[in-house]
Amino acid sequence: MEAEGIWAPQSLSAQFEGSFAYLTVRDRLPTILTKVIDTLHRNKDSFFKEYGEEGIQAEKRAISFLSRLRNELQTDKPVLALTDNAEDTEAWNEYMRRQQDLMEDGRPVSWFKSPWLYVECYMYRRIQEALYMNPPMDKFDGFKEGKTQSFFESQQAIKSLCTYLQELVTNMENMTEIQLRDSFLKLLQVSLWGNKCDLSISGGQDNSQKSSPIDSLPDLQRFILVDNSSMVWSVLVAAQGSRSSGIKNARVDIVLDNAGFELVTDLVLASFLVSAGLAKQIRFHGKSIPWFVSDVTKQDFEWTIMQTVASNHKWMSASGVQWKHFMKEGTWSYHDHSFWTLPHEFCDMAVDAADLYSTLQGSDLILFKGDLNYRKLTGDRKWEHTVPFDQALRGFQPAPLCSLRTLKADVQVGLQPGQAEKLSSQDPDWMTNSKYAVVQFCGPHREQ
Repeated sequence: MEAEGIWAPQSLSAQFEGSFAYLTVRDRLPTILTKVIDTLHRNKDSFFKEYGEEGIQAEKRAISFLSRLRNELQTDKPVLALTDNAEDTEAWNEYMRRQQDLMEDGRPVSWFKSPWLYVECYMYRRIQEALYMNPPMDKFDGFKEGKTQSFFESQQAIKSLCTYLQELVTNMENMTEIQLRDSFLKLLQVSLWGNKCDLSISGGQDNSQKSSPIDSLPDLQRFILVDNSSMVWSVLVAAQGSRSSGIKNARVDIVLDNAGFELVTDLVLASFLVSAGLAKQIRFHGKSIPWFVSDVTKQDFEWTIMQTVASNHKWMSASGVQWKHFMKEGTWSYHDHSFWTLPHEFCDMAVDAADLYSTLQGSDLILFKGDLNYRKLTGDRKWEHTVPFDQALRGFQPAPLCSLRTLKADVQVGLQPGQAEKLSSQDPDWMTNSKYAVVQFCGPHREQ
């Protein structure tokens, strides 16, 4: 799909044997499906307790649906139209027809021959279909256990982060602009590295954060391949004075990625922005259905704040109380839109989700967390590494935006000439092992 007629290279796909996309579709996606099947199976007793025989039958049908899906995936069968009646079903089926038009020789759209971004998103939507089609299981989140576990296993890191935040808030009045900037840059980096905790990459294995995130920042600095943090700071500072009334009312939108530890790093950053007067309003954007194993849903978002409030750790609880207050008074708000769980590249948003695009245009800064958002920003295509970030966005620029991402997929733009080659010789898996990160900014291209 060409946005505004802008040329783009080929999509990453499992048809390129040995590529990361190929290995993901061949190995990781079936593993994730198997885990969901196991989770349903393990919860059989609780379904029976809650729903009786009806619950057991629904669980059996969902498992059989997911087992068939796993077989279709592993044998590269054609991708099927969705048959549930959810609000996004038609959008999915329409997208499949678009993909069909792009296939060579009229071959069917299939798991290994179609774009990786599309088939991976499609798998998560089909998991949801298995549940939608089998009430009373339609509200079940097959990934909830992993997300909850990630939160509890990262308690030490969360406590130290909340302690750091509360010390900052206490001393905020006496901080110089340089100290404020320094604290902001630290918390931006904490939120960046929080993105390492991604359960869809580890196939659901534990990868919680044990150590104090602030202490590890100096050691991680050299792994940030592009660091536009100072531009992000400049945009926030400029937004302070850009309103004619002179009132500080900058709005920051955070497009979330993972629940668990990463979400806490995002909440801490957001809390700092409000307390420091750098933002008057924060809008969080999450997923409307369970997605990519560990992505944040409304339930995860509210649960995380409640757990933080209920903590018996003084500063963790104080942070939670503050966040609950921000939500109550509307300084913070949570939003989900079905577009975030469609397979579209973001350059399609202005046409395919015009309401969301115009909402984002009201922002002073949008932070896109994580790898999937980066893949959708850049269209998950075989870009040359030196192509500028804004070029890879192909016209998607609702407002100044920044991607905070640790690398877990083989797409990366905006590098210096020779940088990728040097990385490849030092570390052949640099694009996929989540050891490296980027803070990539794209400024406004608005007519004044």
